[in-house]
Amino acid sequence: MHANRPDALAARGRLAVAAVFFMNGFLTGSWAPQIPVFLSRLAISEFTLGMLILVFGAGAVVAMTWCGYLISLHGARAVARVFGALATFGLLAVALAPNVPLAALAMFLFGGVIGGMDVAMNANGVVVEKKLSRAIMSSLHGFWSLGGFAGGAAGGIAIQRFGHLPHAVAVTLLVAAIAVLALPALYPDERPVRQEKPKIGLPRHATVYLVGLMALFSMVPEGAVLDWAALYLQQELGADLATAGLAFAGFSGTMAVVRFLGDGVRNRFGAVATLRASALVAAAGMLVAGLAPSPWVAIAAFACCGLGIANMVPIAFSAAGNQKGLSSGAGMSVVTTMGYSGILMAPSAIGFVGERTGFGPIFVAVSGLLIVVFLMSGLARAADFDGAGVLAGNETRGDR
Repeated sequence: MHANRPDALAARGRLAVAAVFFMNGFLTGSWAPQIPVFLSRLAISEFTLGMLILVFGAGAVVAMTWCGYLISLHGARAVARVFGALATFGLLAVALAPNVPLAALAMFLFGGVIGGMDVAMNANGVVVEKKLSRAIMSSLHGFWSLGGFAGGAAGGIAIQRFGHLPHAVAVTLLVAAIAVLALPALYPDERPVRQEKPKIGLPRHATVYLVGLMALFSMVPEGAVLDWAALYLQQELGADLATAGLAFAGFSGTMAVVRFLGDGVRNRFGAVATLRASALVAAAGMLVAGLAPSPWVAIAAFACCGLGIANMVPIAFSAAGNQKGLSSGAGMSVVTTMGYSGILMAPSAIGFVGERTGFGPIFVAVSGLLIVVFLMSGLARAADFDGAGVLAGNETRGDR
């Protein structure tokens, strides 16, 4: 009976961290329908809104950079609990901000708690993954996608019917309920926190930065499709607004579905083989989208790209959290910071270039980044389990 207790705790921990992923995605998705109200309520221009969104990204990057140190000091579970509790009130703080300076502060803090929570929950997911000796990261990211979809879909209806502030209050209460149930049940870290205080600084392991580059190149396409696919279909392929909106819907829909199937594929074929196939499928989809002769061909191509992108980031994150001689928190901090820069920073550069070249060539170029990931796929070997459920190449582990 006692022998089964660790397995029961790990199974409970898996449910808890999945709920935390959903919670993070739901908060992020609930912010999207607030944006138009935010613009009109503060009477700001699109440029100012863009700067405030950039402040959100800056807060996330700052928190992600520090999170590895905090996890090394306190453990992923403790850090996830703190950031998760603070994130509960992030959207409400933004919704209550009465002017631009306070809105900027609220956005920075909201981005910070969401970003810190992201690193810690991924690090905790790696802990559970190792305990269960099988891949679970893709399904965890599937819960994030599901939360984002639920938050975005329900948010627009709620804001239109009840207003932005009641919506923010309702989101806060729902997320608080999830937090109360899930955060205490997170699985403990794989080892006690050491007595020696960890050093502040970046890891000196070159491989983790190469894995971060893979995550960056895997997430740039997601940012490109999110921000520019609809405009591409409208301006260059002549689609109407309703049809143009299907580009990201097709991409995100296939991505969410495949993420729930991805762990089974990875457990059967391995992380390296899964990443190679995924990168090729994603690259082919993005290439066809950039060369598409009609809106519907582009929509189908973006959906195909979503099939491939779905498992690329979860595999990169698993590889980051399982680097030999490096703690999960330190590896995850580097790779999440680099990866999320692809969503937070790349779209603005894509827009600047796309205004001059059109977006078709941009999507073709982005497919080249995915080919680079294909060529680097061997770096994902750290995320593979052998037949005994032991992570390949990780017989010994250090803290830094």
